[in-house]
Amino acid sequence: MARFTYGGQALIEGVLMRGRDAIAVALRHPDGSIVYATESLDGPIHRNRLAKLPLFRGLVVLYETLVIGFRWLSRSANVAASAEGVELGRGSTALMLVLALVLGIGLFFLLPLLLSQLAIRGLLAGFVSGISGPAGNPLLEHLLEGLIRLAIFVAYLLAISLAADIRRVFAYHGAEHMTIHALEHGDPLVPEAVRRYPTAHQRCGTEFVLVVVVLSILVFSLLAGQNLLVSVVGRIALIPVIVAVSYELLRFGARHRANRLVRWIYMPGIWLQMITTRQPDDSMIEVAIVSMTEALRADGETIPDGTVELARRPLDAAVPGSASAVADPPVIAVDPPAEAGP
Repeated sequence: MARFTYGGQALIEGVLMRGRDAIAVALRHPDGSIVYATESLDGPIHRNRLAKLPLFRGLVVLYETLVIGFRWLSRSANVAASAEGVELGRGSTALMLVLALVLGIGLFFLLPLLLSQLAIRGLLAGFVSGISGPAGNPLLEHLLEGLIRLAIFVAYLLAISLAADIRRVFAYHGAEHMTIHALEHGDPLVPEAVRRYPTAHQRCGTEFVLVVVVLSILVFSLLAGQNLLVSVVGRIALIPVIVAVSYELLRFGARHRANRLVRWIYMPGIWLQMITTRQPDDSMIEVAIVSMTEALRADGETIPDGTVELARRPLDAAVPGSASAVADPPVIAVDPPAEAGP
């Protein structure tokens, strides 16, 4: 039986791994130790049978990224700042999530629409009219919008990568990918083995966003000829549809990456990861390994033979007064890995 396909997310000085039944988080505490936490995925949205069906499972991933992922991103920031005695409350975290959603929708969905419309009616009016006539060409307009959206996305990634703290997050992102590679190849989860693998991975969220950008060109063409208000509302309403389909396309691409044509189609996503990942140091790889081994334990999976148990302690013990669904899991034997699969 193939092993569950594990995924993850980089945090502030840490890594989150998503397993079949739980997520596991490992963080590098300011005192230099590694702290960890696990959280069961047993809520109504995960117990629902629809959550495992094509298209619906993409929406579950969207929920996990926005709600669970953002919550742990905020908590990891609290742990990193604990040495200064600074901590964000739940209200502040919720406000940041809302602001991030508004910024994301505005920056990556609505701004490209407005800029493309301004360009078509202004700077490019003569060019568009010469190609498609006075009535315009909806596909050409949406292609321009998609190119603007892609340019904004790449510019955004390049801009945030200038910050030293973000570059460290990108390095943890690379450590997450390298650890997943090692697991999928059946290697022991030790820095020496993990370090051999690339920082890019075919199921990366960066590649997923690129698929969303390209697919949106086709889906938003359904709104051709509508006024600006309908176009704006329609784009927001179609975001879940685009996310659901994009997730399935990403899974398809990961399963068929051996096909040369598929590999070339998805290659731009690998190129983009040159921005969103960095080569991690061994201390970052150790954090990713702890996160993965705790995710495997929470799922009742065997840990690859040769994996060395790194020193760690529960997150609650490291941050007094914190409230999380953390259980100190029992130590299990380190056995040979189950069959790895994409």
